[in-house]
Amino acid sequence: MISTDYIRLMAAYTGWQNHSIYSAGETLSDPERRRERGAFFGSIHATLNHLLWADQLWLHRLAETPEPGPPDILGSVHLHEDWSSLREAREATDATLLDWSRRVVAGDLEGELRWYSGAIQAEVRRPRWVLVLQLFNHGTHHRGQVHAMLTAAGAKPDDTDLPFLVSEHYLWAS
Repeated sequence: MISTDYIRLMAAYTGWQNHSIYSAGETLSDPERRRERGAFFGSIHATLNHLLWADQLWLHRLAETPEPGPPDILGSVHLHEDWSSLREAREATDATLLDWSRRVVAGDLEGELRWYSGAIQAEVRRPRWVLVLQLFNHGTHHRGQVHAMLTAAGAKPDDTDLPFLVSEHYLWAS
């Protein structure tokens, strides 16, 4: 089982890393961000769209925030066609995630969550704490892909190592 401290730490890490990824992405042209690079979702822009959609979907399920559109994984890559609106939505979602992390109590991690998965076309039941892990693990996975694509394109994202999380982003800041 995970703890509420884990959730707060990972929410802060998520915001820190997304800020780094988007700042590095700003150094590329729009065609470079949209260029096919061989990742699962193809481009930097498409992968970031998918990641935003998935984060919003898990927050909808776990924190009862509004459900994102489009309705499926394939459509997720078109959530925001404009870079500025994508970045703005990412920042708002990271703020929502951080706010939720500060309100989560241990009881929120108990029990199961049920939903219909369009990915596997079936109803699914899983422990809530496992799904919180999924939220953060999925983000780390796709940000790693984006980090690699950005680096290959000549951009320079920040370090990704958790011990170097900038202190003002987390609770241990004085």
